[in-house]
Amino acid sequence: MSLTAIGFIGLFFLFLFLILRMPVAMAMLVVGFVGTWVVNGTVPALTSLSGEAFEIISYSELTVVPLFVLMGNLAGVSGMSKDLYNAAYKWIGHFRGGLASATIAGCAGFAAMSGSSIAAAVTMGRVALPEMKRFNYSDSLATGAVAAGGTLGILIPPSTGMIIYAILTEQSIGRLFMAGILPGILLTSLFLVAIYIVTSLSPEKGPAGPRASFREKIDSLRGAGSIIGVVLVTIGGIYLGWFTPVEAAGVGAFMIGAISLFRRQLDWIKTRFVVLQALRTTATVFMILIGAHVFIPFMALTEIPEDLVSFLVGLQVGNLGVLIIVLLTYIVLGTFLEGLAMLVLTLPIVYPLILELGLSPIWFGVVVVIVLEMGLISPPVGVNVFVVKGIAPDVPMSTIFRGIWPFWFAMAACLAILVTFPEIALFLPNTMFD
Repeated sequence: MSLTAIGFIGLFFLFLFLILRMPVAMAMLVVGFVGTWVVNGTVPALTSLSGEAFEIISYSELTVVPLFVLMGNLAGVSGMSKDLYNAAYKWIGHFRGGLASATIAGCAGFAAMSGSSIAAAVTMGRVALPEMKRFNYSDSLATGAVAAGGTLGILIPPSTGMIIYAILTEQSIGRLFMAGILPGILLTSLFLVAIYIVTSLSPEKGPAGPRASFREKIDSLRGAGSIIGVVLVTIGGIYLGWFTPVEAAGVGAFMIGAISLFRRQLDWIKTRFVVLQALRTTATVFMILIGAHVFIPFMALTEIPEDLVSFLVGLQVGNLGVLIIVLLTYIVLGTFLEGLAMLVLTLPIVYPLILELGLSPIWFGVVVVIVLEMGLISPPVGVNVFVVKGIAPDVPMSTIFRGIWPFWFAMAACLAILVTFPEIALFLPNTMFD
């Protein structure tokens, strides 16, 4: 049996395991180990399993994962996220669709600490959805804004998706973090434009809220000042070269913890919850990376990535044509695969193609994360949609999915802009490191 045939059999069982609801980390681990054993024998398979596991758990740069997750969870339980939303609400809540826009702004701010789309959607949804319901916002716009705003958590640094991408492709975490800032601002702005268009066409979907006084606006900024300050210190510190990403994560987690204690908003129950959540998320990320690092060498042995590169390059459609095929494939996969699972499953095959085409791996990291965001709100899987459904159980799923489409098209527009002008993603990392 040829190596390519063995590879396709391995992929078949991988997708079979995923259909049977096996965790993606274990599915990759089993297929990668058995596949390597079939191709190279027992000793290389065992060496791959033990060696890759040890390499991942001893990789010091992965310390950013528990520290940034801890920072985001602390901000959520201590009420800082609510302060952030209130500040956005005071400043723009009096515009038509202002509460939905404040939700997007709050999600963007919270994303700059948590690195998790689910955490951003849950935290901001619990704060924003009752307010929008109180001011008679349509359920579709309210839930759509929360679901879409939450996706900013894997684009705006610190991003768990970018950390995994960096580890799998051996790229700089710092450069990827910087590359996500301007596209994150661009996508946030496009979300606000989408809300403006929706409320202009149907004003009843997002009625204006009460206008806050200038003093109330200033007071709200004082309340959100701590979280804004932490974001500026951590992300700005990375850009200015004061901190490595690991050091920035440690500084940010310490600052948020100290602020939470100073405000007396952290008790034993909250501390236990925060630590356990950080441990669960970290364990999940590490298991995914271990599984991926066992699966990737097996894929390399089968020569499937090389065959795919040769096939696509031979289509004579040019670099742009090949890139469009790749992105459309990702969009389709995003309708039924969870984002991080899709990332670790496809990168062993797609990444060599990107290098062959001469495209920037840093730029592609930003682009692929945006496609993952689209998958987070795409039916039928749409993880963030199910998260919002859990917060708003009285809203039908069909209503939530109807509300995400303006934001989905905003993501598609952002994707098109970044493909046309890749310098938007590369400007900050190039100025930082060159």
